[in-house]
Amino acid sequence: MHYLLLSLAILAEVIATSFLAKTDGFSKPLPTLMCLGFYAVAFASLAQVVKVMPVGIAYAIWCGAGIVLVAGFGWLYYGQKLDLPAVIGISFILLGTIIVNVFSKAVTH
Repeated sequence: MHYLLLSLAILAEVIATSFLAKTDGFSKPLPTLMCLGFYAVAFASLAQVVKVMPVGIAYAIWCGAGIVLVAGFGWLYYGQKLDLPAVIGISFILLGTIIVNVFSKAVTH
């Protein structure tokens, strides 16, 4: 169940961060409400996850997956191109997230 909640936290954070660009510095009400609402869902879900998973591990997975997904979304939806160093760096983040999930004994499977 905690992986489902962690997935929800990641998805909500990615959606919230994607709306952040549309808020125009929190001056547009609807995108601002959407952004803050999805951040609330993300943090509420993450708060439940850290009851059963070490906070450092949960946060590393949440951040790592979020970074990769937001960068991909920005590239696909906003046309924000990634150069080779950015792709390599983001690939390392993804690889680190996979290593933590697959090999770490600190993660509760």
